[in-house]
Amino acid sequence: MKPAEVRELTVDDLRARVRDLDDQLFRLRIQKAMGTLEAPTKVREVRRDLARMKTILREKERQTA
Repeated sequence: MKPAEVRELTVDDLRARVRDLDDQLFRLRIQKAMGTLEAPTKVREVRRDLARMKTILREKERQTA
């Protein structure tokens, strides 16, 4: 997702997506350890998306505080 798309989401939506991406990253790491990972670049994409979501979530939380 692009940062502009992420910024349009609400705080609750961002938290839900962070949980989903965290879960997805966990599953990808297990697949990697077992040797069944089909797309190694997917791990990098998920990590970057997760970091982007967390950064924007933090920005929004600081604005409201």
